[in-house]
Amino acid sequence: MGLRFAVKMIAEYLEHALQFERMAAEENDAKLKAELEKQAKAYRKLAVERASKLGLPPPPVKNST
Repeated sequence: MGLRFAVKMIAEYLEHALQFERMAAEENDAKLKAELEKQAKAYRKLAVERASKLGLPPPPVKNST
């Protein structure tokens, strides 16, 4: 796997995480909100794991504001 492809994959994981975080922020149903947040967390974990395997610095963490 080329480095360019791997970095693109990390960026895509982060974009998916952001999309799920946006949906969760707008969701009123507590159960669905929790599921969306769980999915976002899973994508962020994938990004961190991929970066670690490549010896890259970890991606930025979610801003809690």
